Amino acid sequence: MLLGALVLAACTKDAIQVDDITAPLTGARVKFFNFGMNAPPVNFYANNNKVSAVLSGTGVESTLGVVYGAAASGNLYTGIAAGDYTFSGRIAATIDKDLAVSSIPGTILAGKAYSVYQAGIYDAAAKRVDGFIIEDQFPDTFDFSQALVRFVNASPNAQPMQLFLSNTIAMTETPVGRAATAFKAAGTYSGIPQGAYTLLLRLPGAPANVVTRLNVSFLNGRVYTVTLRGDMTISPTGTLVNRPFLDNSLNR
Repeated sequence: MLLGALVLAACTKDAIQVDDITAPLTGARVKFFNFGMNAPPVNFYANNNKVSAVLSGTGVESTLGVVYGAAASGNLYTGIAAGDYTFSGRIAATIDKDLAVSSIPGTILAGKAYSVYQAGIYDAAAKRVDGFIIEDQFPDTFDFSQALVRFVNASPNAQPMQLFLSNTIAMTETPVGRAATAFKAAGTYSGIPQGAYTLLLRLPGAPANVVTRLNVSFLNGRVYTVTLRGDMTISPTGTLVNRPFLDNSLNR
């Protein structure tokens, strides 16, 4: 959104702004997730510039915002100029409108992709929630005969975990990444054959599955991030909103 802003300075009133839409992207790409448990719906900001919103047909800014468990901008990347930022989630509702509940500093570089997570347990008294930023380090070119998958741990009370993928037809298991991943960290990408899989999350060296998710499809030539969110003290088999859950997000 910041990259796409029109530059109006030094233009006469009759000047026409012409943009070359075929030119390569010169800034960075950033995704935004609201995985802060009990956090209010928010709009995301890069410094003081709003970079996410919910469509409104009334001419007045929507008060809905990005709810818990959702990604901003329809799970698409937002183009942002490279530089140093403080990313924040700001309350979208009328009460406490635009109050920043998170503060996530980070430096983003041109040509890179990033994910910003509002994560943790929301403190309703202080009106604050934690967060972090990670680089989405998928390669520019890779083998299009497979899918790439990585694991991100966004659960504040989870131990370091490792993700395994079990093919629903061959029943073979593939580890994702080379080691267990702690809170606020991302594992490396692993290549897997196209197909439907059961997601299995385990403690290092333990055979038992802590969290599972059935029938998730991965397509060749695509890049995915599976993220753990939620409260590990809650049973993952129930229906509570804050239960541990494995979110699957398409990066490319």
